[in-house]
Amino acid sequence: MMNRYLFKRLLVIPWLLLGISFFSFGLMSLSPSDPAEVALRMNDIVPTPDLIREVRLELGLDRPFLERYFSWLTSALQGDLGVSYVHKESVIQEILAALPITLALASASLVMILFGGFGLGVLSALYEDSPLDRLIRTLAFTFSGIPNFWLGLWLIWLFSIHLDLLPTGGLESPASILLPSFTLACAYISTYVRLVRHEMIQQKSELYVLYARARGLSEWQIGSHILKNALRPSLIALGVSIPKLIAGSVIVENIFALPGVGRICVQAIFARDYPMIQGYILMMAILFLFFNLLADLLARLLDPRMVARP
Repeated sequence: MMNRYLFKRLLVIPWLLLGISFFSFGLMSLSPSDPAEVALRMNDIVPTPDLIREVRLELGLDRPFLERYFSWLTSALQGDLGVSYVHKESVIQEILAALPITLALASASLVMILFGGFGLGVLSALYEDSPLDRLIRTLAFTFSGIPNFWLGLWLIWLFSIHLDLLPTGGLESPASILLPSFTLACAYISTYVRLVRHEMIQQKSELYVLYARARGLSEWQIGSHILKNALRPSLIALGVSIPKLIAGSVIVENIFALPGVGRICVQAIFARDYPMIQGYILMMAILFLFFNLLADLLARLLDPRMVARP
């Protein structure tokens, strides 16, 4: 049954990617700005009608929409996402060069989420309604409402300018990743603190806990069963949060001047660099579909009742 479900999901993914690629390509074509004129201005060249016509011919913008789309799609299937209008370099090479920085930022944030969100959530549930529980819930509620850009600027002022403990931005040292990763992870930590705490408290009132105590199981054994069942929804949700961490790095990378994929995407948007924007959208779509599939498979593995469903 699991193999059948996996086969069905894998059949749907190519069609979803096709629809996303067509939609994003169509949106780029609806932009009122002329990419040829923008490319000339970005290279400090005064655009004239002849130059614009020449650049449009060079970029293939004079061809019909469907012809340009199928040409781009054919190249994308072969691993070629086109050439940047501004930098005149391969889009896939620019993305792959910046991707390790974004992945390092997302990985550091994920570690903070696991230790902060899950750890504080378990601690809050174990000491339910205690002063420690109220303190953790207050902090979680407060930080969940702070926007990333405001939190990042505040952390720079406190730890970089006022205390002079960490770099303000860039990649001067391994410590440079601490502030941006915490900025990116903060909202997720607050979310998982509340989710883990709620699930653990709910599990403590289930009948199997009462039966376990009646059978004489130790509190350690009962706690391990409660923790296992309580973490199941959070682990599934975490699988969906991973691509959100990568996509959410757009704001953080620009605040902390990290040369990652998110910063490249923002620069491409301002420069109307359509091949770069389309490459970024396609990469994000692949990541979201992959991790959504992974989260669904994890849910079915953790809950045997779902495997039996058609």
